[in-house]
Parts: sequence; structure tokens; C-alpha cells
Amino acid sequence: MSEILEELFGSKERARLLRFFLQNPEAAFDSAEITRRNMLKWPKIRRDMDLLSRIKFVIKSQHKSKASYRLNQNFDFYPELKNLIAKSNTSPQCKSLAKISNLGSVKLAVVSGVFINYQKSKADMILVGDNISKAKLNNLMNSLEAEIGKEINFVLMTMEEFKYRLNMLDKFILEFLEGPHEEVVNKIMGLKQFIAKRKL
Repeated sequence: MSEILEELFGSKERARLLRFFLQNPEAAFDSAEITRRNMLKWPKIRRDMDLLSRIKFVIKSQHKSKASYRLNQNFDFYPELKNLIAKSNTSPQCKSLAKISNLGSVKLAVVSGVFINYQKSKADMILVGDNISKAKLNNLMNSLEAEIGKEINFVLMTMEEFKYRLNMLDKFILEFLEGPHEEVVNKIMGLKQFIAKRKL
């Protein structure tokens, strides 16, 4: 068993692969999908994938000339690793979140869902701001998804739209802000007090 643990951890690339498969336990992926979604290059991770297949962390299937990989949910340390990955995904560890302020005039960025392992959340992030660069936003989401290992469900709103929906007591926004979440950016005066009053 100790040999398996020694082989499991060893590089940033391998840690990213572990997280990716643990976050997507039901799906099978080919090499192109694995490299694209994790922002890695196949020549660099081929040995890692062979190793993970050898210790039976992933199951490799061959269809004609194309190989695919999926998580082996019967792997000895599956429950423990799943818990470990869930704990490591909390926002302080997500380096890419620090780049949110560079997207434009960001007024609010709050995370829940996959970032804090709260499965009941209907979204992973609410982002409020004006003049948000779509190109930078796309790059940021790609980086976050590669870092976390899972697709991020986010909602982008202008400040005007957010205020309107908040004043209308929009159910989605209220449930998100009243539920477990973490703030990355909050430049909206009185928002915390408004939510706190509703909880009383």
C-alpha cells in the first residue's frame, strides 16, 4: 500500500490529474480531453497516466486505436482521496481567484459550490461588474477549471442587473448569498448588512 501512496503524489501535473478524475468520477476521457481540460501537454503527462493506470487509480480502455481513461471507484484509497481533494479546493488554495480583480470593474465575486464543497449550491460563482473583459474571463475560467478539475458554473451580471435582482428579492441570488459561500471581492456597500438582516 505504501508504494501506491508514494506513486500517487509526485508532481503538480499528477496532482492536477488526480483532482480531475476525482472530481469527474463517472466520465471517461481521451488524451485530448484530459490535456485540454487540465491545460497540460500529453508528452509531459503520458508517464503519469501510465503510472495511474498501473496502480489501478484509473482504468484504461482501448477502442480501435483510441484509448480512454476513467476513475476506478473501487480504488483502495478512493474515499480518502475524494475527501482530501474536496478540502483542498477551498478558495484560499485557488491561485487563479486572485486574478478576478483584473477582469474589469469587478464589484462582487462570491464563490460556493465546488469551491467549498457545498453540493446544494445552484452555482459555483456569482460575478458582478462592468466592462468585464470576455477574453480575460474566459482565460480565468479555463485556469480555474484546470486548477479545480471540474467545470465551473458561474453567473455574470452587470451592477445594474444585480441591484435590480436584489431589490426584486431574486430567489437565486438570495439563496446563494444566504447559503454557505466565500467572498473574493465585495465592493458593494451595505450588502453584508442587507443579507444579515434577512437572516434575523
